[in-house]
Amino acid sequence: MKATYDDIKRLLGDLDDHTVAEIEGTGLSIAELEEVSAHLAQETDVMGDLRKPLTGRALTVYNLLRRQEAQWDEDR
Repeated sequence: MKATYDDIKRLLGDLDDHTVAEIEGTGLSIAELEEVSAHLAQETDVMGDLRKPLTGRALTVYNLLRRQEAQWDEDR
């Protein structure tokens, strides 16, 4: 099932609407979104069998969010 605006905000927090739209545009599933969220929170140790490198859409979204985080840190 494709992740919705509400799913993205619930799992990833306070993102601007443009970023949410970018994530929605990838067609990311809720399961992929949960993987991204766990990797961002560095909680992969509790993922059990899901502990694997991100690939495809999940990796695209992860990289997008990490770039934004790095840019935000530079702007401070």
